[in-house]
Amino acid sequence: MNDLNLGLIGNCNVSALVDQRGAMVWSCLPRYDADPVFCALLRGEGDGRGAFAIELQSFARSEQSYLRNTAILVTTLYDANGGAVEITDFAPRFAQFGRMFYPQTFVRRVRPLAGNPVIRARLAPTHDYGAGVPNVTFGSNHVRYVAPQWVLRLTTDASITAVLEQTPFVLERDLTFLLGPDETVVEAPGDAGGRFFGETRRYWHDWVRFLGIPFEWQEAVIRAAITLKLSAYDDTGAIVAAMTTSIPESPASGRNWDYRYCWLRDAYFVVTALNRLSVTNTMERYLHYIVNIAASQPGRLRPVYRLSGRADLEESTIPALPGFRGMGPVRVGNAAYKQVQNDVYGSAVLAATHMFFDARLDRPGNEALFYRLEALGEIARTVYDQPDAGIWELRGRERVHTFSAVMCWVACDRLARVAQHLKLPARAEYWRTQADAMHRVIGERAWDAAENTFVESFGGLELDASLLLLSELGFLAADDPRFAGTVAAVERRLKRGDFIFRYTQEDDLGAPRSAFLVCTFWYIDALAALGRREEARALFETLLACRNPLGLLSEDIDPATRALWGNFPQTYSMVGLINSAVRLSKGWEEAF
Repeated sequence: MNDLNLGLIGNCNVSALVDQRGAMVWSCLPRYDADPVFCALLRGEGDGRGAFAIELQSFARSEQSYLRNTAILVTTLYDANGGAVEITDFAPRFAQFGRMFYPQTFVRRVRPLAGNPVIRARLAPTHDYGAGVPNVTFGSNHVRYVAPQWVLRLTTDASITAVLEQTPFVLERDLTFLLGPDETVVEAPGDAGGRFFGETRRYWHDWVRFLGIPFEWQEAVIRAAITLKLSAYDDTGAIVAAMTTSIPESPASGRNWDYRYCWLRDAYFVVTALNRLSVTNTMERYLHYIVNIAASQPGRLRPVYRLSGRADLEESTIPALPGFRGMGPVRVGNAAYKQVQNDVYGSAVLAATHMFFDARLDRPGNEALFYRLEALGEIARTVYDQPDAGIWELRGRERVHTFSAVMCWVACDRLARVAQHLKLPARAEYWRTQADAMHRVIGERAWDAAENTFVESFGGLELDASLLLLSELGFLAADDPRFAGTVAAVERRLKRGDFIFRYTQEDDLGAPRSAFLVCTFWYIDALAALGRREEARALFETLLACRNPLGLLSEDIDPATRALWGNFPQTYSMVGLINSAVRLSKGWEEAF
């Protein structure tokens, strides 16, 4: 069984990962970047702590799927004696009393399907990253789990004694488990669970109905869109890179990082996907999260921020957790927040550019926002030819990375376009002059004429996959021979089987052994831009086949075994799927 055959449930406030046997094995409360109350994903087999499981005696097999066009997950367990149990998991989300209702609550509905199934409800939250066990109190229909920083309440119509003592019992009727804040549930658990289920299913159906989707690959795009939506944190508008920390990029590699944060460089790709899907509300909230960071940070931007917009991400290791399949270390925080990564200025400006050109937005960009963004452009103008850690956040060296330089050019280029749009001719001329000068320097210093390719860093010889974005970002026209030459060089030097590596040279952790999935989506887009659409479509189908059974992707893939690795589910990968599908699909007008 692939350990990343997991399903994601959530409501843009809380989330959980559920394994194929219906156990919640990862969930952080009160938000995605907090202490995990369920951490079994990083504990492995053992004493059962850190999970919420509904266990079926004599378990034989399971089936799992999402209800169509929803974030509601259904797991069916079968025993060896003809018994079967259905578990329905979701987090409530729907409009109520004039606002969106999305409590820090999970709903588990368990019902018998066949035979005389014997189950055990095993609820064992932890705190302090698996080191602590909460105190337990209980009443007639609830159990309270009391930790120093939080209190969880389970309200249920199951036997409280069976829950407390983890006693097996015959499942003879439908049961409901409501796990959330320490608040009294005034309705009967079954009534509340049934109402939440109906309203939440209706919410997701309505949400999907208004998506803009391509004609082809609709199921894959809808699932990716729902996953992207679940990665958004409604309170601030931030979108996390992934829900997990420390799932290694490849077996026992030590490449275990905490991805439960918001990287500014993701902004362009995420905003583009949201725009193409017509998910304008989520897009606008995300844009304002980015703009608020840019406006409130004096001087240099950080590469990565918490969901709150703060950058206090001091990195540490967690001794209480052995790690995914025992492959530690488990890290909390991310030292990349201290790095100099000059591409962030272009990322912020590029994302904010949408606000000036999208007439659907409630709060479009204006001159005041433009002048705030100019401060980022001024920094970009001065640092574009200075060394940094680069897009891949290399910890052992700094270079003048081509991608960082191009993104600084992007900042000035887009400021020129926005100034022209706002009818500010003097500012447009200023930024166009800056962008043109930067473009000439990059074209000279990052071009290897002997190899007919742009290279990873000024004056260097190596390549990296970010060079595939030179046309996407507008630095090169798709029909510029230099772009075709660069793509050909990437094919020769970074392609392993069907997949594109970020880079192949050794870094401070040795040579990479897995492919970063979004890089292959970038390659697909580059092939399409070059007119090689049939190649692109075939490779896109290959990547679709690499999704887990629920249609989700992680960060990385083993090119030989096609096993998924890395933090999960990876927003970058799901966004890459969406953007490539929209680019490659036949038009709706061709279908009829």
